[in-house]
Amino acid sequence: MPAAESFIEVDHHQIFKYREGAGGDTFLSQKNESDGRVITVLSDGLGSGVKAGVLSTLTATMALKFVASNIPIKRAARTIMNTLPVCRLREISYATFTIVDIEPGLQVRMMEFDNPGYLLIRDNQPMTPEKNAIIIERKNKKAAPPHNTTMFYSSYQALPGDRLVFFSDGVTQSGMGSKGFPFGWGEERVKDFILEKVRTAPSVSARELARSIVQQALFHDQYQAKDDITCGVIYIRSPRDLLIVTGPPMNPDHDSEMVRQFTAFSGSRIIAGGTTAGIISRQLGKPCRTDVKNLDPVIPPVSEMEGADLVTEGIITLGRVAEILEQRTNIVTGTIASNSKQNAADRIIDMIINHDRIVFLVGTKINEAHQDPNMPVGLEIRRNIVKKIQGLLTEHYLKEVSIHYL
Repeated sequence: MPAAESFIEVDHHQIFKYREGAGGDTFLSQKNESDGRVITVLSDGLGSGVKAGVLSTLTATMALKFVASNIPIKRAARTIMNTLPVCRLREISYATFTIVDIEPGLQVRMMEFDNPGYLLIRDNQPMTPEKNAIIIERKNKKAAPPHNTTMFYSSYQALPGDRLVFFSDGVTQSGMGSKGFPFGWGEERVKDFILEKVRTAPSVSARELARSIVQQALFHDQYQAKDDITCGVIYIRSPRDLLIVTGPPMNPDHDSEMVRQFTAFSGSRIIAGGTTAGIISRQLGKPCRTDVKNLDPVIPPVSEMEGADLVTEGIITLGRVAEILEQRTNIVTGTIASNSKQNAADRIIDMIINHDRIVFLVGTKINEAHQDPNMPVGLEIRRNIVKKIQGLLTEHYLKEVSIHYL
């Protein structure tokens, strides 16, 4: 699989320290529109709670902006180190970081400071790229006495199938003080756990792998996290495609073209809209049956049709999808994946998150019911909702989203 045909899946999972309302770790990721680079940062603020969160957010935001602005990663790291204060008592920085910069050709550059070492997995085996130590003398003398800091830089050519796993010390130190792990889970045992997961489930997604690592660390802490626990995973693999067809075409003569594109699509397929489902059902001669087992008081129920992975109502359901994506909390914490009674919007989101390239095929016929001024203000017309979903998926979830109209 050539690099050009590869998709860079980036995801993470995080749990706050027990009884803390805010996290001290920050995970940020973005894809540069100008050059296609994927930049990811994990920062761990000293301590926990709001103060730690402010420092880690500052660190991660600076790193992301510097690297995205084509400032060399080594220079960016030096600037960050000379900006952040140092704890005078412990003489350590107030925040750690791991910076990952991946070019479209899969050239990877990384800079690490005080986080546990990352794990690179290739062909289900651990790889050990060369790491170069970089000594930086702090220039911010107002923040602390002169203080040398060591960071580690590594660069390597990634290959399709590679996984890159990195985490905060809430993972490696989980279980510390317990009978089983008196000194914590430890980097080596964490790596053994990850390798076993990958070998057992070779196609495990970045999302699920990150979640399983964090959940195992939480188990070691007896489900009361002693620190913020964060794990990020980058997985380079073949893209997973999803088609969402919603709304009837403006011209009824184009119904057959919509059905042709639906049947010709090689990935997963969702129909969002009762009229849309009726057109496809009629033209293909395949019945559409509503599932009334798990009814939701707000979101209309799902239906089933041969050839479609999911059939839902249109505007109300897609509007709810946009709301949840905007909130982001449900996706980041993984509560949707663990919800056994998912409504139609939850199921659409689950499919979107587990795919990489999403294609919307949008019919442009106006449904007069959605223009009623007595309807809720948030009930936007179909095209606006789809554009909103596109923006959220592109900016926050690094998905490739295209919209085609009929």
